[in-house]
Amino acid sequence: MQLTFFGAAGEVTGSQHLLETDKRRILFDCGFFQGHRAEARAKNERFHCDPQNLDAVILSHAHIDHCGNLPGLYKAGFRGPIFCTAATADVAEIMLQDSAHIAAEDAKYLHGRLQHGHPPVEPLYDDKDVRDVVKRMEPIPYGQWHELAKDVRLRFHESGHILGSAITELEVTDRNEMKRVIFTGDLGRRGLPLLRDPALIDNGCDVLITESTYGNRVHPPAENQKAELLRIIKEAIAVEGKVIIPAFSLGRTQNVVYFLNQLSNEGRLPHIPVFVDSPLSRKLTQVYRHYQDEMDSEVQGQRVDDADPFGFRGLTYIASPQESRELNDRKGPFVVISASGMCESGRVVHHLRHAIGSERNTIVLIGYQAEYTLGRRLQERQPKVRIFDRELDMRAHVEVLNGLSAHADAEDFKWWFGHLSKHGGIGQAFIVHGEPASASAVAELLHDECNEDPIIPKFKQSFTIK
Repeated sequence: MQLTFFGAAGEVTGSQHLLETDKRRILFDCGFFQGHRAEARAKNERFHCDPQNLDAVILSHAHIDHCGNLPGLYKAGFRGPIFCTAATADVAEIMLQDSAHIAAEDAKYLHGRLQHGHPPVEPLYDDKDVRDVVKRMEPIPYGQWHELAKDVRLRFHESGHILGSAITELEVTDRNEMKRVIFTGDLGRRGLPLLRDPALIDNGCDVLITESTYGNRVHPPAENQKAELLRIIKEAIAVEGKVIIPAFSLGRTQNVVYFLNQLSNEGRLPHIPVFVDSPLSRKLTQVYRHYQDEMDSEVQGQRVDDADPFGFRGLTYIASPQESRELNDRKGPFVVISASGMCESGRVVHHLRHAIGSERNTIVLIGYQAEYTLGRRLQERQPKVRIFDRELDMRAHVEVLNGLSAHADAEDFKWWFGHLSKHGGIGQAFIVHGEPASASAVAELLHDECNEDPIIPKFKQSFTIK
Protein backbone atom coordinates (compact mmCIF):
# COMPACT_ATOMS: atom_id res chain seq x y z
CA MET A 1 0.00 0.00 0.00
CA GLN A 2 1.28 3.44 -0.89
CA LEU A 3 0.41 6.92 0.38
CA THR A 4 1.25 10.10 -1.54
CA PHE A 5 0.58 13.59 -0.24
CA PHE A 6 -0.51 16.09 -2.88
CA GLY A 7 -1.74 18.85 -0.57
CA ALA A 8 -1.81 20.11 3.02
CA ALA A 9 1.74 18.72 3.28
CA GLY A 10 3.76 21.25 5.25
CA GLU A 11 0.93 23.80 4.99
CA VAL A 12 -2.65 24.37 6.12
CA THR A 13 -4.49 24.23 2.80
CA GLY A 14 -5.23 22.07 -0.23
CA SER A 15 -6.00 18.77 1.52
CA GLN A 16 -5.40 15.90 -0.94
CA HIS A 17 -3.93 12.49 -0.06
CA LEU A 18 -3.78 9.49 -2.39
CA LEU A 19 -3.99 5.90 -1.16
CA GLU A 20 -3.03 3.14 -3.62
CA THR A 21 -3.25 -0.63 -3.26
CA ASP A 22 -2.73 -3.42 -5.76
CA LYS A 23 -6.35 -2.84 -6.90
CA ARG A 24 -7.55 0.59 -5.77
CA ARG A 25 -6.70 4.28 -6.03
CA ILE A 26 -8.62 6.35 -3.46
CA LEU A 27 -8.24 10.08 -2.81
CA PHE A 28 -8.85 11.57 0.64
CA ASP A 29 -10.25 15.09 0.03
CA CYS A 30 -9.66 17.37 -2.94
CA GLY A 31 -9.26 20.86 -1.54
CA PHE A 32 -8.26 24.22 -2.90
CA PHE A 33 -4.86 25.66 -2.21
CA GLN A 34 -5.34 29.15 -0.80
CA GLY A 35 -2.82 31.99 -0.63
CA HIS A 36 -1.08 34.21 -3.16
CA ARG A 37 -3.30 34.38 -6.25
CA ALA A 38 -0.73 33.30 -8.85
CA GLU A 39 0.78 30.56 -6.71
CA ALA A 40 -2.61 29.19 -5.67
CA ARG A 41 -3.87 29.11 -9.25
CA ALA A 42 -0.76 27.29 -10.44
CA LYS A 43 -1.29 24.62 -7.78
CA ASN A 44 -5.04 24.33 -8.28
CA GLU A 45 -5.06 23.98 -12.05
CA ARG A 46 -2.76 20.95 -12.10
CA PHE A 47 -3.55 17.52 -10.66
CA HIS A 48 -0.85 15.00 -9.76
CA CYS A 49 -3.22 12.18 -8.75
CA ASP A 50 -4.23 11.01 -12.26
CA PRO A 51 -7.97 11.88 -11.89
CA GLN A 52 -9.21 9.58 -14.67
CA ASN A 53 -7.88 6.51 -12.87
CA LEU A 54 -9.19 7.25 -9.39
CA ASP A 55 -11.70 4.73 -8.03
CA ALA A 56 -13.26 7.07 -5.46
CA VAL A 57 -12.90 10.19 -3.35
CA ILE A 58 -13.59 10.21 0.38
CA LEU A 59 -14.58 13.71 1.48
CA SER A 60 -14.05 14.52 5.16
CA HIS A 61 -16.04 17.77 5.19
CA ALA A 62 -17.11 20.75 3.12
CA HIS A 63 -14.57 23.47 3.89
CA ILE A 64 -13.14 24.76 0.62
CA ASP A 65 -9.58 23.71 1.47
CA HIS A 66 -10.92 20.13 1.59
CA CYS A 67 -13.62 20.06 -1.11
CA GLY A 68 -12.96 23.12 -3.28
CA ASN A 69 -11.25 21.44 -6.23
CA LEU A 70 -13.68 18.56 -6.68
CA PRO A 71 -15.24 20.23 -9.75
CA GLY A 72 -11.75 20.67 -11.17
CA LEU A 73 -11.09 16.99 -10.54
CA TYR A 74 -14.28 16.12 -12.44
CA LYS A 75 -13.30 18.45 -15.26
CA ALA A 76 -9.94 16.64 -15.41
CA GLY A 77 -11.67 13.29 -15.97
CA PHE A 78 -12.69 11.85 -12.59
CA ARG A 79 -15.95 9.90 -12.80
CA GLY A 80 -16.01 7.85 -9.61
CA PRO A 81 -18.17 8.19 -6.48
CA ILE A 82 -17.53 10.77 -3.74
CA PHE A 83 -18.35 9.37 -0.31
CA CYS A 84 -19.34 11.80 2.45
CA THR A 85 -22.09 12.39 5.02
CA ALA A 86 -25.48 13.75 3.95
CA ALA A 87 -24.86 17.11 5.63
CA THR A 88 -21.48 17.41 3.93
CA ALA A 89 -23.10 16.76 0.54
CA ASP A 90 -25.67 19.51 1.15
CA VAL A 91 -23.11 21.99 2.44
CA ALA A 92 -20.56 21.17 -0.25
CA GLU A 93 -23.05 21.89 -3.01
CA ILE A 94 -23.58 25.41 -1.67
CA MET A 95 -19.86 25.98 -1.06
CA LEU A 96 -18.89 24.82 -4.55
CA GLN A 97 -21.56 26.94 -6.22
CA ASP A 98 -20.15 29.93 -4.37
CA SER A 99 -16.61 28.93 -5.33
CA ALA A 100 -17.56 28.76 -9.02
CA HIS A 101 -19.08 32.23 -8.77
CA ILE A 102 -15.91 33.61 -7.15
CA ALA A 103 -13.76 31.91 -9.81
CA ALA A 104 -15.79 33.59 -12.56
CA GLU A 105 -15.47 36.98 -10.87
CA ASP A 106 -11.71 36.51 -10.38
CA ALA A 107 -11.27 35.60 -14.04
CA LYS A 108 -13.19 38.72 -15.06
CA TYR A 109 -11.08 40.86 -12.73
CA LEU A 110 -7.79 39.43 -14.00
CA HIS A 111 -8.89 39.80 -17.61
CA GLY A 112 -9.35 43.53 -17.03
CA ARG A 113 -5.78 43.83 -15.77
CA LEU A 114 -4.11 41.88 -18.59
CA GLN A 115 -2.12 43.58 -21.30
CA HIS A 116 -3.67 43.81 -24.74
CA GLY A 117 -3.22 40.57 -26.67
CA HIS A 118 -2.77 38.37 -23.57
CA PRO A 119 -4.96 35.24 -23.71
CA PRO A 120 -7.98 35.42 -21.37
CA VAL A 121 -7.85 33.82 -17.93
CA GLU A 122 -10.47 31.08 -17.68
CA PRO A 123 -12.12 30.03 -14.40
CA LEU A 124 -10.79 26.73 -13.07
CA TYR A 125 -14.37 25.39 -13.26
CA ASP A 126 -17.92 26.60 -13.75
CA ASP A 127 -21.48 25.95 -12.54
CA LYS A 128 -21.92 22.96 -14.83
CA ASP A 129 -18.81 21.28 -13.40
CA VAL A 130 -20.25 21.84 -9.93
CA ARG A 131 -23.62 20.34 -10.87
CA ASP A 132 -21.91 17.33 -12.44
CA VAL A 133 -19.62 16.63 -9.51
CA VAL A 134 -22.42 17.01 -6.95
CA LYS A 135 -24.19 14.13 -8.71
CA ARG A 136 -21.21 11.92 -7.85
CA MET A 137 -21.74 12.37 -4.09
CA GLU A 138 -22.99 9.31 -2.20
CA PRO A 139 -24.03 10.11 1.39
CA ILE A 140 -23.22 7.59 4.12
CA PRO A 141 -24.59 7.82 7.70
CA TYR A 142 -22.27 8.04 10.69
CA GLY A 143 -21.37 4.77 12.34
CA GLN A 144 -22.36 2.37 9.54
CA TRP A 145 -19.93 0.28 7.53
CA HIS A 146 -20.25 0.78 3.78
CA GLU A 147 -18.65 -1.68 1.36
CA LEU A 148 -17.11 0.12 -1.61
CA ALA A 149 -15.88 -3.18 -3.06
CA LYS A 150 -14.94 -6.62 -1.71
CA ASP A 151 -11.53 -5.29 -0.73
CA VAL A 152 -12.57 -1.87 0.69
CA ARG A 153 -15.09 -0.72 3.26
CA LEU A 154 -15.43 2.53 5.18
CA ARG A 155 -17.18 3.94 8.18
CA PHE A 156 -17.62 7.59 9.16
CA HIS A 157 -17.41 8.89 12.73
CA GLU A 158 -18.36 12.33 14.05
CA SER A 159 -15.34 14.64 13.94
CA GLY A 160 -16.93 17.62 15.72
CA HIS A 161 -15.34 20.16 13.36
CA ILE A 162 -18.26 21.54 11.32
CA LEU A 163 -21.71 20.28 10.38
CA GLY A 164 -21.31 16.93 8.60
CA SER A 165 -17.58 16.59 9.21
CA ALA A 166 -16.30 13.05 9.57
CA ILE A 167 -13.37 10.96 10.67
CA THR A 168 -12.86 8.19 8.11
CA GLU A 169 -12.14 4.62 9.16
CA LEU A 170 -11.11 2.59 6.13
CA GLU A 171 -10.44 -1.14 5.95
CA VAL A 172 -8.58 -2.00 2.75
CA THR A 173 -7.09 -5.26 1.56
CA ASP A 174 -3.77 -5.00 -0.24
CA ARG A 175 -2.04 -8.15 -1.52
CA ASN A 176 -4.34 -10.32 0.62
CA GLU A 177 -3.56 -8.39 3.81
CA MET A 178 -6.15 -6.13 5.47
CA LYS A 179 -5.00 -2.77 6.83
CA ARG A 180 -6.98 -0.19 8.75
CA VAL A 181 -6.45 3.44 7.80
CA ILE A 182 -7.86 6.35 9.82
CA PHE A 183 -8.03 9.85 8.37
CA THR A 184 -9.06 12.53 10.85
CA GLY A 185 -9.94 15.14 8.25
CA ASP A 186 -10.06 18.22 10.47
CA LEU A 187 -10.45 16.96 14.02
CA GLY A 188 -12.80 19.10 16.07
CA ARG A 189 -12.86 20.11 19.71
CA ARG A 190 -14.64 19.00 22.80
CA GLY A 191 -17.23 21.45 24.06
CA LEU A 192 -17.81 23.40 20.85
CA PRO A 193 -21.26 24.98 20.56
CA LEU A 194 -23.81 23.20 18.35
CA LEU A 195 -21.69 20.14 17.49
CA ARG A 196 -21.25 16.80 19.17
CA ASP A 197 -17.74 16.05 20.42
CA PRO A 198 -15.31 14.12 18.21
CA ALA A 199 -15.98 10.38 18.36
CA LEU A 200 -13.38 8.13 19.94
CA ILE A 201 -12.36 5.10 17.87
CA ASP A 202 -11.81 1.77 19.60
CA ASN A 203 -10.22 -0.28 16.82
CA GLY A 204 -6.74 1.16 16.50
CA CYS A 205 -5.15 1.46 13.07
CA ASP A 206 -2.20 0.53 10.93
CA VAL A 207 -2.05 4.01 9.42
CA LEU A 208 -3.17 7.32 10.89
CA ILE A 209 -3.35 10.51 8.80
CA THR A 210 -3.99 13.41 11.15
CA GLU A 211 -4.32 17.15 10.85
CA SER A 212 -2.23 19.39 13.13
CA THR A 213 -3.48 22.98 12.68
CA TYR A 214 -3.38 23.93 16.37
CA GLY A 215 -1.24 21.14 17.76
CA ASN A 216 1.12 23.57 19.50
CA ARG A 217 -1.39 25.51 21.57
CA VAL A 218 -4.33 25.22 23.96
CA HIS A 219 -7.54 27.10 23.16
CA PRO A 220 -9.46 28.97 25.83
CA PRO A 221 -12.80 27.29 26.56
CA ALA A 222 -15.37 28.00 23.86
CA GLU A 223 -17.91 29.04 26.50
CA ASN A 224 -15.60 31.92 27.52
CA GLN A 225 -16.04 33.42 24.07
CA LYS A 226 -19.67 34.19 24.77
CA ALA A 227 -18.62 36.40 27.68
CA GLU A 228 -15.91 37.98 25.54
CA LEU A 229 -18.40 38.80 22.79
CA LEU A 230 -20.70 40.39 25.36
CA ARG A 231 -17.81 42.47 26.75
CA ILE A 232 -16.77 43.67 23.29
CA ILE A 233 -20.34 44.62 22.36
CA LYS A 234 -20.85 46.56 25.60
CA GLU A 235 -17.56 48.43 25.08
CA ALA A 236 -18.56 49.29 21.51
CA ILE A 237 -21.92 50.63 22.66
CA ALA A 238 -20.16 52.83 25.23
CA VAL A 239 -18.09 54.55 22.52
CA GLU A 240 -20.76 54.42 19.78
CA GLY A 241 -18.57 52.13 17.68
CA LYS A 242 -19.09 49.35 15.18
CA VAL A 243 -18.12 45.72 15.75
CA ILE A 244 -16.93 43.99 12.60
CA ILE A 245 -16.64 40.20 12.86
CA PRO A 246 -15.03 38.57 9.82
CA ALA A 247 -16.35 35.04 10.02
CA PHE A 248 -16.28 32.03 7.77
CA SER A 249 -19.77 31.50 6.40
CA LEU A 250 -19.56 27.83 7.31
CA GLY A 251 -19.40 27.04 11.01
CA ARG A 252 -18.01 30.16 12.64
CA THR A 253 -20.91 32.43 11.66
CA GLN A 254 -23.41 29.95 13.08
CA ASN A 255 -21.36 29.65 16.31
CA VAL A 256 -21.36 33.42 16.87
CA VAL A 257 -25.08 33.76 16.09
CA TYR A 258 -25.82 30.86 18.44
CA PHE A 259 -23.95 32.55 21.31
CA LEU A 260 -25.72 35.85 20.67
CA ASN A 261 -29.03 34.00 20.56
CA GLN A 262 -28.24 32.48 23.97
CA LEU A 263 -27.37 35.91 25.37
CA SER A 264 -30.65 37.23 23.99
CA ASN A 265 -32.62 34.37 25.55
CA GLU A 266 -30.86 35.04 28.86
CA GLY A 267 -31.80 38.73 28.71
CA ARG A 268 -28.14 39.79 28.73
CA LEU A 269 -27.65 40.99 25.16
CA PRO A 270 -27.90 44.80 24.99
CA HIS A 271 -30.26 46.37 22.49
CA ILE A 272 -27.97 46.62 19.48
CA PRO A 273 -28.67 45.78 15.84
CA VAL A 274 -26.87 42.66 14.64
CA PHE A 275 -26.46 41.94 10.94
CA VAL A 276 -25.29 38.80 9.18
CA ASP A 277 -24.09 40.19 5.88
CA SER A 278 -23.29 37.19 3.72
CA PRO A 279 -25.57 35.52 1.16
CA LEU A 280 -23.55 32.33 1.62
CA SER A 281 -24.09 32.41 5.39
CA ARG A 282 -27.85 32.76 4.88
CA LYS A 283 -27.94 29.63 2.71
CA LEU A 284 -25.70 27.62 5.03
CA THR A 285 -27.66 28.61 8.12
CA GLN A 286 -30.74 27.10 6.47
CA VAL A 287 -28.80 23.82 6.17
CA TYR A 288 -27.85 24.05 9.85
CA ARG A 289 -31.52 24.53 10.70
CA HIS A 290 -32.37 21.43 8.66
CA TYR A 291 -29.85 19.28 10.55
CA GLN A 292 -30.65 20.40 14.12
CA ASP A 293 -31.38 16.79 15.07
CA GLU A 294 -27.67 16.00 14.56
CA MET A 295 -26.51 18.71 16.97
CA ASP A 296 -25.40 18.31 20.58
CA SER A 297 -27.51 17.76 23.67
CA GLU A 298 -27.45 21.44 24.65
CA VAL A 299 -29.15 22.39 21.40
CA GLN A 300 -31.72 19.63 21.87
CA GLY A 301 -32.53 20.96 25.34
CA GLN A 302 -32.86 24.55 24.15
CA ARG A 303 -35.18 23.58 21.30
CA VAL A 304 -37.91 22.93 23.87
CA ASP A 305 -38.27 26.70 24.39
CA ASP A 306 -36.53 28.11 21.31
CA ALA A 307 -37.21 26.49 17.96
CA ASP A 308 -34.58 28.55 16.13
CA PRO A 309 -31.08 28.83 17.65
CA PHE A 310 -30.04 31.02 14.70
CA GLY A 311 -32.55 33.85 15.07
CA PHE A 312 -33.42 36.42 17.74
CA ARG A 313 -34.95 39.87 18.04
CA GLY A 314 -32.58 42.45 16.61
CA LEU A 315 -30.86 40.04 14.21
CA THR A 316 -31.15 40.68 10.47
CA TYR A 317 -29.83 38.55 7.65
CA ILE A 318 -28.82 40.98 4.91
CA ALA A 319 -29.94 40.00 1.43
CA SER A 320 -29.09 42.56 -1.22
CA PRO A 321 -25.82 44.35 -2.06
CA GLN A 322 -27.67 47.65 -1.57
CA GLU A 323 -28.56 46.75 2.03
CA SER A 324 -24.94 45.78 2.60
CA ARG A 325 -23.66 49.12 1.28
CA GLU A 326 -26.12 51.00 3.49
CA LEU A 327 -24.45 49.53 6.58
CA ASN A 328 -21.31 51.52 5.78
CA ASP A 329 -23.24 54.78 6.27
CA ARG A 330 -25.25 53.59 9.27
CA LYS A 331 -24.88 55.73 12.40
CA GLY A 332 -24.60 54.45 15.93
CA PRO A 333 -23.27 51.16 17.27
CA PHE A 334 -24.06 47.87 15.58
CA VAL A 335 -22.55 44.45 14.96
CA VAL A 336 -21.93 43.01 11.49
CA ILE A 337 -20.86 39.41 10.94
CA SER A 338 -19.60 39.00 7.41
CA ALA A 339 -17.46 36.71 5.26
CA SER A 340 -14.72 35.94 4.58
CA GLY A 341 -13.03 34.79 7.76
CA MET A 342 -9.51 35.68 6.58
CA CYS A 343 -10.72 39.03 5.18
CA GLU A 344 -9.53 38.19 1.67
CA SER A 345 -12.78 38.60 -0.23
CA GLY A 346 -16.49 39.19 0.16
CA ARG A 347 -18.50 41.96 1.76
CA VAL A 348 -16.44 42.09 4.93
CA VAL A 349 -13.56 43.73 3.06
CA HIS A 350 -15.80 46.74 2.31
CA HIS A 351 -16.87 46.91 5.97
CA LEU A 352 -13.24 46.79 7.08
CA ARG A 353 -12.27 49.55 4.66
CA HIS A 354 -14.89 51.81 6.26
CA ALA A 355 -14.12 50.76 9.84
CA ILE A 356 -10.37 50.53 10.36
CA GLY A 357 -9.77 54.29 10.33
CA SER A 358 -11.60 54.92 13.63
CA GLU A 359 -10.41 53.96 17.09
CA ARG A 360 -14.04 53.62 18.17
CA ASN A 361 -14.52 50.55 16.00
CA THR A 362 -13.54 46.99 16.85
CA ILE A 363 -12.51 44.15 14.56
CA VAL A 364 -13.01 40.71 16.09
CA LEU A 365 -10.95 37.93 14.51
CA ILE A 366 -12.30 34.52 15.45
CA GLY A 367 -10.46 32.06 13.23
CA TYR A 368 -7.12 30.99 11.86
CA GLN A 369 -5.50 33.71 9.75
CA ALA A 370 -3.18 32.26 7.12
CA GLU A 371 0.07 33.92 6.12
CA TYR A 372 -0.14 36.72 3.57
CA THR A 373 -3.85 37.33 4.19
CA LEU A 374 -5.41 40.63 5.23
CA GLY A 375 -6.65 38.86 8.35
CA ARG A 376 -3.08 37.98 9.37
CA ARG A 377 -1.99 41.61 8.88
CA LEU A 378 -4.87 42.76 11.06
CA GLN A 379 -4.03 40.14 13.66
CA GLU A 380 -0.44 41.42 13.71
CA ARG A 381 -1.86 44.95 14.17
CA GLN A 382 0.23 46.38 11.38
CA PRO A 383 0.01 50.21 11.45
CA LYS A 384 -0.98 50.34 7.79
CA VAL A 385 -2.87 47.78 5.73
CA ARG A 386 -3.63 47.62 2.03
CA ILE A 387 -7.28 47.24 1.08
CA PHE A 388 -8.42 47.56 -2.55
CA ASP A 389 -4.93 48.75 -3.55
CA ARG A 390 -4.96 51.59 -1.01
CA GLU A 391 -2.74 51.95 2.06
CA LEU A 392 -4.96 52.76 5.04
CA ASP A 393 -4.06 53.71 8.60
CA MET A 394 -5.02 51.04 11.11
CA ARG A 395 -6.70 52.77 14.07
CA ALA A 396 -9.49 50.34 14.94
CA HIS A 397 -9.16 48.10 17.96
CA VAL A 398 -8.46 44.44 17.16
CA GLU A 399 -9.64 41.55 19.33
CA VAL A 400 -8.52 37.98 18.67
CA LEU A 401 -10.83 35.29 20.06
CA ASN A 402 -9.24 31.90 19.42
CA GLY A 403 -11.68 30.07 21.65
CA LEU A 404 -14.08 29.53 18.76
CA SER A 405 -11.55 27.65 16.68
CA ALA A 406 -13.15 24.50 15.29
CA HIS A 407 -9.83 22.63 15.29
CA ALA A 408 -8.54 20.36 18.05
CA ASP A 409 -5.83 21.83 20.24
CA ALA A 410 -2.95 20.06 22.01
CA GLU A 411 -5.18 18.77 24.81
CA ASP A 412 -7.80 17.47 22.39
CA PHE A 413 -5.14 15.68 20.33
CA LYS A 414 -3.61 14.14 23.46
CA TRP A 415 -7.03 12.86 24.56
CA TRP A 416 -7.95 11.48 21.12
CA PHE A 417 -4.56 9.91 20.29
CA GLY A 418 -4.31 8.40 23.78
CA HIS A 419 -7.63 6.60 23.41
CA LEU A 420 -6.75 5.30 19.95
CA SER A 421 -3.38 4.08 21.18
CA LYS A 422 -4.89 2.23 24.14
CA HIS A 423 -7.64 0.64 22.06
CA GLY A 424 -5.77 -1.23 19.36
CA GLY A 425 -2.72 0.96 18.90
CA ILE A 426 -1.36 3.15 16.13
CA GLY A 427 1.06 1.77 13.57
CA GLN A 428 2.41 4.55 11.35
CA ALA A 429 1.30 8.18 11.71
CA PHE A 430 1.44 10.91 9.06
CA ILE A 431 0.95 14.52 10.14
CA VAL A 432 -0.60 16.94 7.65
CA HIS A 433 -2.55 20.21 7.53
CA GLY A 434 -0.28 22.24 9.76
CA GLU A 435 2.49 24.79 9.68
CA PRO A 436 5.91 23.40 10.72
CA ALA A 437 5.70 24.34 14.41
CA SER A 438 2.25 22.83 14.96
CA ALA A 439 3.03 19.70 12.93
CA SER A 440 6.19 19.15 14.98
CA ALA A 441 4.22 19.56 18.19
CA VAL A 442 1.75 16.87 17.09
CA ALA A 443 4.68 14.62 16.17
CA GLU A 444 5.91 14.99 19.76
CA LEU A 445 2.45 14.10 21.09
CA LEU A 446 2.36 11.00 18.88
CA HIS A 447 5.93 9.86 19.43
CA ASP A 448 5.15 7.52 22.31
CA GLU A 449 1.70 6.55 21.01
CA CYS A 450 2.62 4.80 17.74
CA ASN A 451 4.91 1.98 16.65
CA GLU A 452 6.98 4.04 14.19
CA ASP A 453 8.36 7.57 14.39
CA PRO A 454 5.66 9.98 13.15
CA ILE A 455 6.25 11.45 9.70
CA ILE A 456 5.56 14.99 8.50
CA PRO A 457 5.34 14.47 4.72
CA LYS A 458 6.36 16.99 2.12
CA PHE A 459 4.47 17.85 -1.05
CA LYS A 460 4.35 14.91 -3.51
CA GLN A 461 6.22 12.67 -1.07
CA SER A 462 5.24 8.95 -1.24
CA PHE A 463 5.49 6.23 1.39
CA THR A 464 5.12 2.46 1.13
CA ILE A 465 3.19 0.92 4.03
CA LYS A 466 4.37 -2.62 4.73
